Amino acid sequence: MAQHLFPPSGEVSGNAWISSMEQYREMYRRSLDDPDRFWGDISNELFWKVKGSPKNLCSYNFDSGQGGIFVKWFSGARTNIAYNALDRNVEKGHGGRTAFLWEGNEVNDTRRITYKELLDEVCKFANVLKEKGVKKGERVAIYMPMILELVVAMMACVRLGLVHSIVFGGYSAESLAERILDAKSTLLITADGGYRGQKLVNLKTIAEKAIDICNKNGHKLKAVIVVKHVGNSEVGKKTNLQDKWNVGDIVSFWHEEMKGKSNKCDPEWMDAEDPLFILYTSGSTGKPKGILHTTAGYMVYAYTTFKYVFDYHENDIYFCTADIGWITGHTYVAYGPLLNAATSVMFEGVPFYPDASRFWNIIDKYRVSIFYTAPTAIRALMRFSDDFVTKTKRESLRLLGSVGEPINPEAWLWYHRVVGNGKCPIVDTFWQTETGGIVITPLPGCTPLKPGAATFPFFGVSAKLLSEEGKEIYGEGEGYLVFDRPWPGMMRSVYGSQERYETTYFKKFPGYYCTGDGARRDSDGYLWLTGRVDDMLNVSGHLLSTAAVESALITHTDVAETAVVSTPHPVKGECLYCFITLKEVRW
Repeated sequence: MAQHLFPPSGEVSGNAWISSMEQYREMYRRSLDDPDRFWGDISNELFWKVKGSPKNLCSYNFDSGQGGIFVKWFSGARTNIAYNALDRNVEKGHGGRTAFLWEGNEVNDTRRITYKELLDEVCKFANVLKEKGVKKGERVAIYMPMILELVVAMMACVRLGLVHSIVFGGYSAESLAERILDAKSTLLITADGGYRGQKLVNLKTIAEKAIDICNKNGHKLKAVIVVKHVGNSEVGKKTNLQDKWNVGDIVSFWHEEMKGKSNKCDPEWMDAEDPLFILYTSGSTGKPKGILHTTAGYMVYAYTTFKYVFDYHENDIYFCTADIGWITGHTYVAYGPLLNAATSVMFEGVPFYPDASRFWNIIDKYRVSIFYTAPTAIRALMRFSDDFVTKTKRESLRLLGSVGEPINPEAWLWYHRVVGNGKCPIVDTFWQTETGGIVITPLPGCTPLKPGAATFPFFGVSAKLLSEEGKEIYGEGEGYLVFDRPWPGMMRSVYGSQERYETTYFKKFPGYYCTGDGARRDSDGYLWLTGRVDDMLNVSGHLLSTAAVESALITHTDVAETAVVSTPHPVKGECLYCFITLKEVRW
């Protein structure tokens, strides 16, 4: 296996927060043996209005046979995550530092906002929300494109103790309405529309239909606040978007509401386990699950994982391509970077518009040093000529990241060789909406990398492999990936359904949180994600992983993307049906 190892360079290790495997192992051991001290020391880097007891920072039960499932961290503490993300950084002298470099869908559509400017906007919008009569604990739905007002809205919510429920801006009216109804959201923040490449997403029409569905189900919103994003832009002049909303008198416009508002707004000090946000994810029954995260534990974990996984330092420029409508955008576009006073690129568009060099041009334009994207995007970009990458410099890059699914070795090697010029370590991160933050990952300054391997658990994460019968698998082997203790950032419940929470994640293996993913541990102790357990296919009595078959197919030089599903077979029970997208080939 030695030939497949990519050790960190001396240059990377020399400046890293964690610079050797010995240091990682010592910190990891402390995080499990003495979690009170480990997480207590880290929490001291953040602001607490009231500090909880330094002992017994965590209490939990993972076994429903012993009572209800619960997780609690930092009991007795009070804080506010927006205060930590904004006020704390301004007070430390970072008010003039750029928080976000916003790149719109069009190449020349750009904005820049400092930490002080962002704090002012958040306080103004928090005062708008106060005027709408929403109270601490109420849920607010946010349905917006990737614009700065989205970050302002979510931070204003948490400043007031409101629970935000962000819905991806590509979802349908029915999906938006379903989430508003499930969370019983009392207010909707949206925009008139947004562009993704050459496609106009008419959010206004979708939101109107969703509001109508809610009304027919007996749920009336208090207010709807609309950002004129497309209407106020140059591209808006080419559209026929209408200002008039047909949902009664509950609609007002962001720019009008913000006029004359004070930029002072005291934060609501929240108990450690007060709800922070709900984010919906797919469920096996078809009904989406509202994953509930709470204040203190999520804050500490987002702060810590961003700092160590991306080895963030003060002069870095960070670019995560995720939409805030997904958990990656919550934790690693918004909360993690802001808690670390980072400067981030926020991108509205798509990687192929106006051409396939868009990501790489953005990296050059803003001198990006840390780049975090998904294997799907990497494989899609591999379909095009390498010239789209190599015509840009990318000299500023020092670290690459991958998120969302296991990355196949061929894509890993292309990402490392072509995008990173063979010099950038890749942090191939495994985590879920439910985990709140990264749970299995390399650390760039210390972990020898294997293409396609998620490698080792993050601090505080105790990962195990179990057989179908619930027996722990030691050494080399493959099984269900589970965790036998909580970390601060993990979910606390499924909103409105504690029973579904316990059944989905804890029933199969009492005493363990079950990820629903399979994993393999190799002879060096590295963990490799093998895909969803329910993506395992039984073909002629043999269990096959769809992820493994997809990885095998994509090793062919002409294959860009693959998807493997099962189809019934009269002899074998199931057989494989493979969908393949070819790279651009000149015939």
